Amino acid sequence: MSGGVPGRSSAARRIVRGPRPEAVPALVSRACALVGVLDIAAGVFPRFRHSRMHAIAEVLPGALGPFAAALSLSTGVLLLLLAHGLKRRKRRAWRAAVALLPAGAIAQFVYRHSIVGALISMALLLPLLRHRHEFAALPDPRSRWRALANFVLMGAGSLVLGLVIVSVHPNRTIGDPSVADRLTHVLYGLFGFEGPVDYEGNTSWTVAFSLGALGLLTAVTTIYLAFRPEHPAARLTEEDENRLRALLARHGSRDSLGHFALRRDKAVVFSPSGKAAVTYRVVSGVMLASGDPIGDVEAWPGAIERFMDEAKAHSWTPAVMGCSETGGEVWTRETGLDALELGDEAVVDVADFSLAGRAMRNVRQMVKRIERAGYETRVRRIRDLGEAELDRIRRAAEDWRGTDTERGFSMALGRIGDATDGDCLIATAHKTDDEPGPYGDLKAILHFVPWGTDGASLDLMRRDRSADPGMNELLIVAALQAAPKFGITRVSLNFAMFRSALARGEKIGAGPVLRAWRGLLVFLSRWFQIESLYKFNAKFQPRWEPRFVVYRASGDLPRIGFAAMQAEGFVNLALPLPRFLRRRTAAPRPCSHGLPERDVKAA
Repeated sequence: MSGGVPGRSSAARRIVRGPRPEAVPALVSRACALVGVLDIAAGVFPRFRHSRMHAIAEVLPGALGPFAAALSLSTGVLLLLLAHGLKRRKRRAWRAAVALLPAGAIAQFVYRHSIVGALISMALLLPLLRHRHEFAALPDPRSRWRALANFVLMGAGSLVLGLVIVSVHPNRTIGDPSVADRLTHVLYGLFGFEGPVDYEGNTSWTVAFSLGALGLLTAVTTIYLAFRPEHPAARLTEEDENRLRALLARHGSRDSLGHFALRRDKAVVFSPSGKAAVTYRVVSGVMLASGDPIGDVEAWPGAIERFMDEAKAHSWTPAVMGCSETGGEVWTRETGLDALELGDEAVVDVADFSLAGRAMRNVRQMVKRIERAGYETRVRRIRDLGEAELDRIRRAAEDWRGTDTERGFSMALGRIGDATDGDCLIATAHKTDDEPGPYGDLKAILHFVPWGTDGASLDLMRRDRSADPGMNELLIVAALQAAPKFGITRVSLNFAMFRSALARGEKIGAGPVLRAWRGLLVFLSRWFQIESLYKFNAKFQPRWEPRFVVYRASGDLPRIGFAAMQAEGFVNLALPLPRFLRRRTAAPRPCSHGLPERDVKAA
């Protein structure tokens, strides 16, 4: 990428090095988790209350006996739920813990007359109050779907825990109830009714109160999540998009991923001068930026500082996916984060591309064979297509997507034919059949976004499954051959994850570790197209540009990887709508023809 690395500015020197976990919140979180586990154990397992751990358990928040089991379970579950929020310094988790611990202390004194137990509760409360300024993180983006997720997860957890509660009293159980009877007893008990299982003495009351407490917790937390105010995920506003387009017009040639910052499901932070910006999305508590910052490289530190401040304010884990080497240097120097090579981007210089030569033999033969079969190609700007043809292309791209889940984040635009994307390039393959399909002679689509004024970056590849193999090769060659008439001198193709490991691992002399790593990547390619994308890119003899992931600590990498897979659409934790309903969903703004698309570049 062009341009030098900026010097460290006075604003950059004031940057806080990321929202690293504080010692006090981490300790309080562990203490709450430990107390929660012990409280649940004390409420569930009768033998626990007569073991050597009894001396510890009896002074923890919660009581023993018929009411005690319910109170112990409730306190334990709530503390476990709050532990993660306290670790992330969430203000609302702090408020809930501050309200819960005094209630536990009062219960200790009223039901058990335990002064020691009340003191233990207050002792855990003291560091929360003393360090209250450290629990100031703002809420995450959220929606009503959290209530449904809570109902499903809490309900499943209550069923499992309820079965344990019903089954841990073998000496007091009357008869020999079956698993179905016990499950029925749990279901009845969660709703406050008696089930078919009977016990001797007060055990029946203990089990009833415990099951009722689990059912009440599930209901109360679900109702709370359903009716609390929403904090929807940030979206790119029209004003933000206009400012980003102005920055791209001046500095868009620096990064091939720059145009993907215009995805409308991203948020943006600008530098104080407004000359640079970082776009991001928050997924599972991870603040994911993609590509390099947009704008003047000298203003990048200011935008990065704003990004880190936003991450700290919400206690999000900062991460950057797919930045260039220059971007990685700036990110790591300005924030103290680390960088790891993620893969390589295939870039073809149009002037050097040719189908001649032995290296291009396979591509050349495939293209000629497809052309002899009657296929023709057209390469045009989006602005040059009529609305009827654009509509047909959109519908075809959606139907040919191949998955119900929309894929794409860091290297996908998420739409085709928007009124503001007239500079995008589209290559289509056509063949007249005896029996035309629903999209006429259209057989395949490639969509490119601008990379400055003289480049293009591949966005998506779609084809009719009934078309001959090689449609993607045909259209890439057609786009490269037509590029000069559009003033395009360089084309970015797919991103190949771990390309260097795959390339070096198959060479003679590769060590056992490298060969084992390559073998694992080949195995994972059955699901994630790692090796196939590398080999596909290599057909066109590109130059390889390394791309990096920037992260705070090695322990964050699994979480960042999982969040990235969610953002890219490979992992979907939400319940998807039926396709006929998704087609009727309105776009973020009237001008957008928002189209769920598969992110081929990020596969």
